[in-house]
Amino acid sequence: MAFTKIEHYEKEHCDAHHDSALSVAEGVNDQPIVNPYFVRKRKPRLTVDDYVRGILAADITILSQAITLIESNNPDHYAMAQQIIERCLPYSGKSVRIGITGVPGAGKSTFIEAVGNMVTSLRHKLAVLAIDPSSERSGGSILGDKTRMESISSNPDIFIRPSPSAGSLGGVARKARETVVLCEAAGFDVIFIETVGVGQSETAVHSMVDMFMLLQIAGAGDELQGIKRGIMEMADIMVITKADGENVLRAKLARRQFQNALMLFPMPESEWRPQVFTCSSVDKVGLEEVWKGVEEYLDFIRANGYFRHNRNRQNKYWMYETINDALRSSFYLNDKIEGLIPEYEKRVLGDQISSFVAAKELLDLYFGEKK
Repeated sequence: MAFTKIEHYEKEHCDAHHDSALSVAEGVNDQPIVNPYFVRKRKPRLTVDDYVRGILAADITILSQAITLIESNNPDHYAMAQQIIERCLPYSGKSVRIGITGVPGAGKSTFIEAVGNMVTSLRHKLAVLAIDPSSERSGGSILGDKTRMESISSNPDIFIRPSPSAGSLGGVARKARETVVLCEAAGFDVIFIETVGVGQSETAVHSMVDMFMLLQIAGAGDELQGIKRGIMEMADIMVITKADGENVLRAKLARRQFQNALMLFPMPESEWRPQVFTCSSVDKVGLEEVWKGVEEYLDFIRANGYFRHNRNRQNKYWMYETINDALRSSFYLNDKIEGLIPEYEKRVLGDQISSFVAAKELLDLYFGEKK
């Protein structure tokens, strides 16, 4: 009632004192949240020719959009993505692919940031594919590696692409292999693939790189502990990071221990005996020695023919992986199977049928429909 009296007084005051300087503005109605006159302008969809032309011209924006298209789970994007990859293949294969992995907290991102500027100073163009772990609960990823690599994120000769692991085995993004092809076509001649963090079964990165670099920290265990890690036997170069301050002596001790552990492994197929280095990414100490070791390894495997042999073997491996991926997608996107899966899930959860029998029946239905 008080509000009504105030409104009445204001109206009465205006009628009696219309010449007065005091005036009370009338209120306005609730405004819409979205401007009714705003017209969203849709960006024109890029064609395959637009994507390929932009990638070959080293257009970072179009390269990023093409990678997003490849990573998409939308079936409509699959055909276009495959055309882009096929068109870019003749321009790929001219880079050096280096996989970088290590225990969580080993300083992988800091190491890449420190080495990145040094690599570009040698007139290289660097692409960093940072694979970020995906949550098992929500399925989301932070994708914050580019933020942590602040000093190289503004370098025009460095392209950083964080991607979610999306539950992919081996800690490598499902479409990382295709991403490498696009980056090579865009003119990047050095490619770093940073994995989510080492585990004893994280080896998928080894099937797409020319050199495998393992980062370790001092105090991670003696040489016997090192032998137990299956990842060590695939390392071409091992780097003990954080060798600064009071940690220098511990890093040198760890270097000797890991070098002894590596000597117990049989000679790799490349005939290269892995080397161990120490470095400090913060103090910029030891980085030149690490990169010199990388160049020595690459010169060695090029000279003995292992470089080409390894690339050919990887191509065969990824042929089978592509077949497996296509078969999996074809199965789950089948309309009949898609409709039956919820029913079979209920029966398995209710102990009405075993998981093996359910899988066999679904596969029989799928392949029977294909005949």
